[in-house]
Order: sequence, then structure tokens, then C-alpha cells
Amino acid sequence: MDNRERFLSIFKEKITREGADKLLDFLQGSDFFTAPASTRYHGNYEGGLLEHSLNVYECLCDILARPRMKELYGLEYSEESIAIVALLHDICKVNFYKVGSRNVKDENGRWQTVPYYTIEDTLPYGHGEKSAYIVSAYLRLSREEAFAIRYHMGFSGTEDPGNVGKALEMFPLAYALVCADMEAAFLMEGKLHAETPQ
Repeated sequence: MDNRERFLSIFKEKITREGADKLLDFLQGSDFFTAPASTRYHGNYEGGLLEHSLNVYECLCDILARPRMKELYGLEYSEESIAIVALLHDICKVNFYKVGSRNVKDENGRWQTVPYYTIEDTLPYGHGEKSAYIVSAYLRLSREEAFAIRYHMGFSGTEDPGNVGKALEMFPLAYALVCADMEAAFLMEGKLHAETPQ
């Protein structure tokens, strides 16, 4: 099963609330399945956004399955909530990147034209808040889901640190999503993963 098939399988099985079909139509009519996750960091290649979304889903499921998350902290979320926040946290990157070209020198000092990703933001509404806004146009989000998507960047974004800390304290799903996003970006997709023998 490739990443697209895996995403569609999880989405259709787990996300069943009203509007899910229209949201899936939107994703399938967009570049979600081919877009990069960034211009030069994790997932900066075709299909990177899809792969990252699936990685975050896997990490979030693992984090929330830990015994202490349930037994000590009492964190219990539906499979639907987990799928929504993990698979859709970066939906703001849909139709966001464009392929451009630039000249760079190769290892022999010769100029070559190479492709690279540029940003074309047609909805300049921030990052997490844009994702929550897009998802909520199709699905009614719970408050916890909306805050998880909104604050999934944690303290690495440009938000007021006081607001971030308060959101993570009030909405533990947001904290778990931050951890899952960082694990996916830095461990599964980052330098450590690239250096680990497969």
C-alpha cells in the first residue's frame, strides 16, 4: 500500500463526521498528495506533506497509547479526533508551494538550472490557525481538536509563548500533537533518520 492509499484508508475508516466527504474531495482536488512539507527542511520533496502527515499520525497514536497517558493523565481521545488532528494539522500547506528554478554550481563549478520549491501564499492566515480554519470549513471541530491543530507548532512558531504554554496546559491533545509533529519532523524525517542505517 503506498502513502496515498494508506492515507485514504485511514481517513475513510476513522473520519466519519458530517463534511468528511467534502473535505476529502477538497484534498483530492488539491496538491495535498504531491506537495512537499517544506521548502528546504523536512519533507522538502514531492509527496513530503503526505508522508509527514502519516508520520505524525503514527507518532500521535504511539504517544497516546502509552500506559501513563491513559492511566496517570487520563488522556483518552477517539480514533476520529486523533486522525483529524494528525492527518490534517498541516493542511495549510495545500496549494502553498510552487516549483521554481534557480542556477547553482555543481561539484565541478559549472552552473546548472535546478528546480526548487517556492511559497505562493494565497491565504496569508498564519500556519496552525490557517489549518484549523480550513478544516473547520468542512468539519465541526471540538475545541480540543481546534486548539491542537492551532498550536501544533508549540514554542517553535511565532506565537506568544504565554498563549502557547496556556494552550498546551489546557488542551493535552495539543501537547501530544506537538510531540508527534516534532518526532516525525526531527527523528523520522530529519538528519538522525538519514544517518540511521535502514
